[in-house]
Amino acid sequence: MAPWALLSPGVLVRTGHTVLTWGITLVLFLHDTGEPGTPDPLRQWEEQGELLLPLTFLFLVLGSLLLYLAVSLMDPGYTPQPPPVLPNSTPCPQQPLRARHCRDCRRCVRRYDHHCPWMENCVGERNHPLFVAYLALQLAVLLWGLHLAWSGLHFFQPWGVWLRSSGLLFATFLLLFLFSLVVGLLLASHLYLVASNTTTWEFISSHRIAYLRQRPGNPFDHGLTRNLAHFFCGWPLRSWDILRAEEVEEGGSSQDI
Repeated sequence: MAPWALLSPGVLVRTGHTVLTWGITLVLFLHDTGEPGTPDPLRQWEEQGELLLPLTFLFLVLGSLLLYLAVSLMDPGYTPQPPPVLPNSTPCPQQPLRARHCRDCRRCVRRYDHHCPWMENCVGERNHPLFVAYLALQLAVLLWGLHLAWSGLHFFQPWGVWLRSSGLLFATFLLLFLFSLVVGLLLASHLYLVASNTTTWEFISSHRIAYLRQRPGNPFDHGLTRNLAHFFCGWPLRSWDILRAEEVEEGGSSQDI
């Protein structure tokens, strides 16, 4: 591996996420988040031999980190690489329905949802279910951490004393609150999209996509139960080839403009 590959955006982003995750976890474990002079609940449970909750919290943190790495490193659903094309031709001349060319990854992704800069990877057909699972687990960890951080903020202390004893914990609380808000909104939006069997790209740019702009509704929506079963369990739905045939008859194209 070339030395500069270690400084690629993907490596830097994933390293930053890992360091931030364990850094916040250490603050929550080591800071006094109970009454002044007493250990925080996690360490208190550990000292009393009650290891279930501290270990559960650690396993949730580790699980969320492993899911993050899985989503960010796995193939999101790349289409086979086409042969070299001319400079002015389309990047994916035989692009499957619901696929889109990602300029950041320089590949076409099946059932393209979006390119996530925090993952430094696309979210597509293969990793979208894991992405939703990651958001759900990450939100649970963040909310638990937010509760632990809030329990240690004793505002009745003098300002100088409070800043020295709780400044780091307060900064951690603000980070956790911000991350909880962002992840919660992302999870809610993706659950809505999954429930209607659509993607972020299709939802935002339906007026630009040929197979959607000529239709009054979402042709992929088969009802809540079937959409969820298809997304999480892979249950078959109506073949997209039928929609492709209808599109060809209408003289359309699956390429977005």
